[in-house]
Amino acid sequence: MNPLNSGTLAVPGAKIYFEVRGEGPFLLLIGGGNSDAAVFKRLADVLADSHRVVTYDPRGNSRSVLDGPPVDQRVEEHADDAYHLIEHLTDPDEPVYVFGSCSGGLTALELTIRHPDDVRLVVAHEPPVLSILPDADQHLALLDDICGTHLREGMAPALTKLQALHGGRPAPALPEVHDNTNFFLTHFLRPFARFTPDLAALEEVADKVVWAGGHASREDLVHRPTLALAGRLGRDVELFPGGHVGYARYPADFAERLVEVLTPAVDAVHARRGSTGGGQ
Repeated sequence: MNPLNSGTLAVPGAKIYFEVRGEGPFLLLIGGGNSDAAVFKRLADVLADSHRVVTYDPRGNSRSVLDGPPVDQRVEEHADDAYHLIEHLTDPDEPVYVFGSCSGGLTALELTIRHPDDVRLVVAHEPPVLSILPDADQHLALLDDICGTHLREGMAPALTKLQALHGGRPAPALPEVHDNTNFFLTHFLRPFARFTPDLAALEEVADKVVWAGGHASREDLVHRPTLALAGRLGRDVELFPGGHVGYARYPADFAERLVEVLTPAVDAVHARRGSTGGGQ
């Protein structure tokens, strides 16, 4: 399915490329790492049967070009980009639903903390908040080593070391418009991996967050922060098909599970509008 429309939105320091598919409740998909909107194409095509789905290239990746030279990325800035997209594409008071995976989950959490009145529900799929783990120093040192290896030896040896986050398995090949791996390893991995959301603020929006992870990645390092954060906030972890990037490998099954998770919140909004005589 081709997007209903696509375009670019000027934000401070960048121009964000986005695509819109389908009709229905507004659902923003935020990819992780070096991904762009292409990683969600098959998932968005399925979700477009029931939602108005927005995908985009995070700043610095593919078609979302920076206004100046590449710089280290900040989660807060990426969250602002997501908010600007929401403002640009939604009507006032329109319910907003968000799915963010990996570093996109960090962006989604920060977005919800900053704009709790604008986000109805966020599904955070394996956000890598390694800093909250009891052995965080070991894992953060590994990521520093990966970045150093990239500078000294190149991309391939760095990516080999990155497999430690995923149970020692190579990262699956994902669809993307351009190869953003160099930008990811140079300007993205270290600052995002060291980011910790405001845990007190996160507790304030706990009822808006669904913690999620992959069936096949439950034993991987990348899954552990989700368990820790959900446990800290007294929440369960909702499991989704596949592993860390199950949305790309099993788009139909993943979409079905995501709609299942979102439906109670969507139904609650419709019920509230109906009881107050609101429009459709």
